[in-house]
Amino acid sequence: MEFFDKLGKKATEAYKYTADKTGKIAKETKLKFRMSELKSQIEDLYVEIGKKVYEKHIREEDICIKKDLEEQCIKIDVLAQEIEDLQNETLELKDKKQCPKCYKEVNKEDKYCKNCGEKLERESQEENDVKEVEILEDIETTQVEEDNEIDRNEEEKLNNESYKSELDNENSDNEEKLEKQIDIEELQDENQEKTNLEKTVEVESHVDVEIDEDENK
Repeated sequence: MEFFDKLGKKATEAYKYTADKTGKIAKETKLKFRMSELKSQIEDLYVEIGKKVYEKHIREEDICIKKDLEEQCIKIDVLAQEIEDLQNETLELKDKKQCPKCYKEVNKEDKYCKNCGEKLERESQEENDVKEVEILEDIETTQVEEDNEIDRNEEEKLNNESYKSELDNENSDNEEKLEKQIDIEELQDENQEKTNLEKTVEVESHVDVEIDEDENK
């Protein structure tokens, strides 16, 4: 039985590993496809910039293309930033990072870049320290906000005169209902006692009548 349990556990772990790896590969493929699209858009912008510069060169009248060029360059900057973000996301999926000197892909646990020899351990440790601090700050901020929200709700509830008034009225109504219930029960008990007494008197009267009849006979 233990053998089959271990076999089932290993099969489950293998399935999870395969599913996780397949999911990462699919996501990485999407990211690369998106980066390819963005690079294509940048190439189109390069062509547009080249056309505008050449048109200015060949036209006889003096035209200003500075504004157009600035707009195209801003678009390129935005696309390039998105490509960089996607590249970083791709590296995370592969458990890799980028060398700050030669920009080659290296493993996260590498202490030195295998391409240029740049030391990576110190930078990696600093990044981890920063991330840990940010996570702790986020947790503390969230906890403080939750505590403040609870305090505000309690304070509003206590300071709400309408709420106090409704609570007092509700207590008063409950007391009145209880008193009425007690009165009803007492009245029922009195009626029951009266009924029992009448029955007792009736029975005794009947017995007396029978005795008188017997004596007359």
